[in-house]
Parts: sequence; structure tokens; C-alpha cells
Amino acid sequence: MGNLVWIAVIGALGLNILVGYTGQVSIGHGAFMSVGAYTAANLANRLDSPWPVNLLAGGLMAALIGAIVGIPSLRIKGLYLAIATLAGQLIIEWTINHVTFISGGVQASIEVARPRLGRMVLSSQRDMYYFLLFFVVLAIVGTMNLMRTRVGRAFIAIRDQDIAAEIIGINIFRYKLLAFAISSFYAGVTGVLYTYFLGIANYEQFQIGVSIDYLAMIIIGGLGSVLGSIFGAIFVTLLPIVIRYAMEAFGGVFFEPQTVLNLIPNLRLMLFGALIIFFLIVEPEGLNRLWRNIRSYFRVWPFAY
Repeated sequence: MGNLVWIAVIGALGLNILVGYTGQVSIGHGAFMSVGAYTAANLANRLDSPWPVNLLAGGLMAALIGAIVGIPSLRIKGLYLAIATLAGQLIIEWTINHVTFISGGVQASIEVARPRLGRMVLSSQRDMYYFLLFFVVLAIVGTMNLMRTRVGRAFIAIRDQDIAAEIIGINIFRYKLLAFAISSFYAGVTGVLYTYFLGIANYEQFQIGVSIDYLAMIIIGGLGSVLGSIFGAIFVTLLPIVIRYAMEAFGGVFFEPQTVLNLIPNLRLMLFGALIIFFLIVEPEGLNRLWRNIRSYFRVWPFAY
């Protein structure tokens, strides 16, 4: 389960760069993950290329597609941009599922061998844990440093007031497309790592539900925050497991066994929706803000006044 959390953290960081730091709404993160995943899977199977090449190629291809999908952001924003990225998600989904050269056919899968470090094959969960942790650290450090650069400050300026940002000389066209490209690069890398972790690339792993999950991660965790991305990824990844164990342990007290089985997946969706609404209304800064409040309280406890 820790491996899934690490994968989710990288993807959430990428989406937060676009949505949280730049203020551009996207519901197409899962599609960009699939671009990276299928790029890597095809390179591995057709050219037998090593995983570092596949990882970089998957990220770059996703960045290219993400920049193309992000072109409408130059003219539209908010709900209209969300619909445009949703259209991109559906187009990419259909293309991958129906173009035989990419995926092998409708609902087909592409098997991928586990990555190797020298002569060692990363075949165990423990090996993959540390392998993925390395990329999580790179993603966190990269995101934190990006936000300290001129590019990061331009992203924040566009989010806060894009007209004012353009007046002071920030190239809106360039930086919006760059935000989409960087976010999609993270998504592509996430898709590649997820494919290597599972050992298979299948379009069902990257459908629109995945995009919504990642959007939930950054909203619940906290928009515009590295720590919020981490909190949100952990929360959203572990919540279905907690729900399942809770329903299996206590659901039989109130419901029939078959009803419990039917409730588990639906309860997850209902809780996600309720939590997104709750955090948007009550605490827009998410779990990150709650963590800061708790930390501030205990810093001066018991002498707070």
C-alpha cells in the first residue's frame, strides 16, 4: 500500500502545480498518466529500451500532449477550461483504447517487465518501495525549488491575477502552457511508475475516475501546497481501505452481507464527494491548514492565550 501512496504523491504534486499554484483547472490528469504509461510500455516491448529511457520518454510525451490540451487555457478559464480538459481526457481515452498500434486493441493490455538496477530485478514490494521513494523525494525537492524560481513566481502571479501579471511583463501564453507541460510531465512519470509497479499497462487504470481522484487529493490535502499534496495522496489512497475494513467489520451489524459488498464502492464515492464539498466550504486550504493549526496550538500549549 505504501507503494501506491508514493505513486499518488508524485501525481498529486504535478496536478497541484497546475491547479493549486497556477490556478488552471484540469480534469485530464488520468489521461496524461496513460500517455506516459503507454509510451513506456511500447518502448519497452518494441525496442527493449531500459527503464530510465522509458521513464523520461513517457514524461516528455505526456508533457507535449499536456501542452497541446492546455492551449484553450489561453482563452478560457474556470468551468469552461475544466470542460475542455475533460474533453481531452475522453479523446485520449478513446484513442488509446481503439488505436491498435498504441494499446494492441480494444481493452487489450501490454505487459511490462519489472525495472532492473544492474543485474538486480526489482521484483519484491520492498524493492519497489525504495525505488518509488527515490522518485517521490525528487518530485518533492523539484516542486519546492520550482516554486522558488522565476517560473514558480510567475505561476503564482497568474493564479492570483492574470491580467496584472501580464501588465508587469509575464508572458501568459508561455507560462500557462509551461504549467500544463510540467504538470503533465509529472503525470506521465506517475503513469510510467504505476505501469512498472503493476507490470501491465491497461487503459482502465487511467480513466476519468483517476482524474477525479487526483483532483480530490489536492483539494482535500490543500491547494498550492507541497505538504497538502502529500496529505491528500495519503488520505485518498488509504480511505478506500479503511472503508472496506470498517464495513467488513461492522457493516454486518446493520446490513445483509450482499448489501455490505454493494455499499463498499459506492460509499467511497459518496465520501469523496462529501469531503470535497466540506473542504471547499469549511476549510479551502485542506488538511495542510488543519495540520498548521494543530502544530501552532501545541507549539504554545499549555500557555496559549
